Amino acid sequence: MKLRTKYILFVVIVHLAALVLSYFVFKDNKALFIVAEVFILLSILLSWQLYNQLIQPLKLLMQGTDAIRDRDFSVKFVTTGKYEMDQLIDVYNQMIDALRAERSKQEQQHYFLEKLVRTSPTGILILDYDEHIQQINPKALQLLDVEENQVLGRPIAGLDHPVLQQVRLLQSGQSKILTFNGAATYKLQRSHFLDRGFPRHFVLLEELTAEILDAEKKTYGKVIRMMAHEVNNTIGPVNSIIQSTLQAQQHNDMLTNALRVAMERNNNLNLFMRNFADLVRIPLPDKKPVDLVLLIQNIIELMRLKAGGKKVTFFQEHEPDKTSKATLAGPSPLVISADVQQMEQALINIIKNSLEAIDEAGIITILTRRSPMCMIIRDSGKGIPPGSEEFLFSPFYSTRKDGQGVGLTIIREILLNHGFNFSLRTVGPGVTEFTIHF
Repeated sequence: MKLRTKYILFVVIVHLAALVLSYFVFKDNKALFIVAEVFILLSILLSWQLYNQLIQPLKLLMQGTDAIRDRDFSVKFVTTGKYEMDQLIDVYNQMIDALRAERSKQEQQHYFLEKLVRTSPTGILILDYDEHIQQINPKALQLLDVEENQVLGRPIAGLDHPVLQQVRLLQSGQSKILTFNGAATYKLQRSHFLDRGFPRHFVLLEELTAEILDAEKKTYGKVIRMMAHEVNNTIGPVNSIIQSTLQAQQHNDMLTNALRVAMERNNNLNLFMRNFADLVRIPLPDKKPVDLVLLIQNIIELMRLKAGGKKVTFFQEHEPDKTSKATLAGPSPLVISADVQQMEQALINIIKNSLEAIDEAGIITILTRRSPMCMIIRDSGKGIPPGSEEFLFSPFYSTRKDGQGVGLTIIREILLNHGFNFSLRTVGPGVTEFTIHF
């Protein structure tokens, strides 16, 4: 029962009882009975005024609680001139002002944090209590190469992305360095904060590729220059002595053959060192418009000769340009901005690796796409050995016994200098793809 109902019921009962009692007490004395009735009427009038004075603050409180329930902190009350009422109104108005200021402060902080997260150069993933991705910023989407609708609201354990699988294995406070697609290196760090008494986890995803490559290049560049200096200083005088000895020993066939073998080995060693020196001598690209379709055609003609005795079939697939009409001359040009000599060297090295991955017979397919603009070099070789993916582009690392580990490193340097993203991975049994995004 409401307080108003109780009060009215109480007043009615009291005054009815007073009327009944005055009737029985003063029924023989009309004058006293009339005086008693007047007092009862005055009491009713006073009770009504008191009712209004008591209920009005309650109505104000109800209006105030409704406004607070609706989160409308703009509702304030005007003073009435009554002391008790004005005190209540002052307290309510102060509370509303404090709530409005606190909400404005929280909205500003939320807006600032939202902007900070979205514009952060570090990838940020925020998880909810059930390990679902609640928020992901644009940098994280870029680093993971995914669309927002593919991951938002989904559990980490249900996503097949290799980086997110590593995130799932991390405990709060742990970090890990991860190489993705054989080229990009990321630092993953997982932490948490308390939200309403429960831990909320978030993940920081930072790309370390540029820093690691720079430190790596400085290290191996110094080693290579030192080795080349020592080898050249040794080979030059030794070859000079051998040539002089060959001229003086014209009649000793056994010694002559031995000296020639030694000289040939020296030249091979010199060539070996030049291959390493190429890593630190790659200049910045001189970019010009290049027709990628024509460049691929020329490289395929060259690599058919290098295939040797292997039965390798080359295929080309070019996505047609929908804005231009097809011609009998062949596919329409696909123009990129690149250094033609460096791109030619990179593509030759990629196809050479595909040829080496094929034992006797196989297929190499080169596909180009216009939207998004990319190229895929696919081979039917034996694929990447398990556990080698993160080391593929490391200097001096090779999966072949006689490999120097230089080819993929040169490819990496050329593509990174051009600003092209790339990946190398085995996507299925007997299917390995090298993808370049222009």
